Amino acid sequence: MAKIRKNDTVLVLSGDDKGKVSSVLEIIPSKKSAIVKGINTKTKHKKPSNKNTTGEIVNFDAPILFSKLALVAKKATKDKPAIPTRVGFKFENGNKIRIAKKTGKAI
Repeated sequence: MAKIRKNDTVLVLSGDDKGKVSSVLEIIPSKKSAIVKGINTKTKHKKPSNKNTTGEIVNFDAPILFSKLALVAKKATKDKPAIPTRVGFKFENGNKIRIAKKTGKAI
């Protein structure tokens, strides 16, 4: 069971987007990375081709490593910032569930 899943809210711990909070769009387990909405945005210049008669500049979200992400236990408010937490696992009624280490609550 993965610690970070699709649609989770995460906090970026390092890099150009440090401190930003966003949601996970896609998980890439083989690369140990995730694509996060609006984070690690890259620009690619596409040349003209038969299909695309005019060239274009395309912006896309590149994958970011799991080690640079932390799951958010509580979302940010006006007074308090988002609280990052580690993820643990617990068995309840024979089912394995994820829990936030800081709060102890199920995610």
